[in-house]
Amino acid sequence: MGSSQASAPQTPTSAQNPVFGSVAEAKPTPGVLPLTFRDAIERALRQNLAGLLSEYNTIAARGQKWQQLSDLLPHVNADVQEAAQKQSLEALGLRGAIGPFQFPRVIGPFSYFDVRASGTQKLFDWKSIQKYRSAVSNETVAQLNLKDARDLVVLAAGNAYLQAIAGAARVETAQAQVETAKALYQKAVAQQQAGVSPVIDTLRAQVQYQTRQQQLIAAANDFAKQKLVLARVIGLAPAQEFTLADKAPYEAFPIPDLESSLQRAYSLRSDYKAAQSRLLAAQFEHSAAVAGYYPSLDFAADYGQIGAVPGDVLPTFHVLGTLNIPIFQGGRVHADVLKADASLRQAQAQLADVRGEIDQDVRNALLDLKSSSDQVEVAQSSVNLAEQALTQSQDRFTAGVTDNLEVIQAQEAVASAHESLISSLYLHNLAKVSFARAIGRAEEGVLDYLKGK
Repeated sequence: MGSSQASAPQTPTSAQNPVFGSVAEAKPTPGVLPLTFRDAIERALRQNLAGLLSEYNTIAARGQKWQQLSDLLPHVNADVQEAAQKQSLEALGLRGAIGPFQFPRVIGPFSYFDVRASGTQKLFDWKSIQKYRSAVSNETVAQLNLKDARDLVVLAAGNAYLQAIAGAARVETAQAQVETAKALYQKAVAQQQAGVSPVIDTLRAQVQYQTRQQQLIAAANDFAKQKLVLARVIGLAPAQEFTLADKAPYEAFPIPDLESSLQRAYSLRSDYKAAQSRLLAAQFEHSAAVAGYYPSLDFAADYGQIGAVPGDVLPTFHVLGTLNIPIFQGGRVHADVLKADASLRQAQAQLADVRGEIDQDVRNALLDLKSSSDQVEVAQSSVNLAEQALTQSQDRFTAGVTDNLEVIQAQEAVASAHESLISSLYLHNLAKVSFARAIGRAEEGVLDYLKGK
């Protein structure tokens, strides 16, 4: 006789998806924290693991860009040397005599002092230039991935908060149903004792009362776990006590046009822009791989002073220009080109897939908006009708026109109607959040969409 209750979907762990994890605050806030929807979103954007990891990836990409830029910039070093040597002339092939001069077997020991500045510069290296351009594009990819991760964090935090709101509403509804069932049971007991009601009515009312108590226990347990999920996603400190300051909002939402929504999504979605930048980076990598066949031009120079002791030195310098012409490198360049070509094709396929995913996301979101909005209207009407039917059945039972089976059936209808309303409100608000994500405005627009703007 229990009413059906929609259970919350199983939430993946942060080991499966970092968007469901966080770096929790060190200390809980004293007392009970009133948590609004806006607070939950802002905390998630600060503490959620997916956002933090994406931020660190952005820093790593910036470091990679500077590493590639280093190959194109001058390298300057300074050296101070003081050396003592004893050299074997025989080892150098100088042995025997030239006329009256006899080569000694060794010379030395002798010493010298050298202080010198040296520098190197790539004058032209197309491979290094293209690798730097690829690194710049990869940094852009990381920045866009960070923006996309923040949108996903908003979606996860919003969903967790809305689930918790629905859980709180189920607890309130279950509590009200327990009170109604208790009153019916007490009335049945009183009428049995007065001899105007059979025992079956009392047993039926008692079963209904206990069933409602079980449902309240289950709803309270689900709500407690939903709060734990929410706290985990937004990074609340362990053991932080909090209450939900917002109730399930409902504002009529005009259904946007499909074509305009798709255009907004293609222009705003960070994952689509990231896929485009990833393709550009792959093109630069391919060009860099092909450039392994090209010659490069390097420049090196040094200037310093050298002598037997620091006080007796002479200036010297070297200037060197080198043209490197690759002739045969064991197939390494061919291997690099093959790998770069494969990466380029993967980037092209991923871009096409992301575009298709955006189309699907927008269409799904619009369908959910229309369906959930209709469900809310029907559910609200069903709640009103079920409550009217319950009132009439209670009056008929009190007047002795019918037994309490009709009342219990009316209670079941009320419980089912309230569950449908709670579920439809959750789905309607989630559809708004999902639509904001689908068009790439989750972080900026989710609060406005929940208000029906």
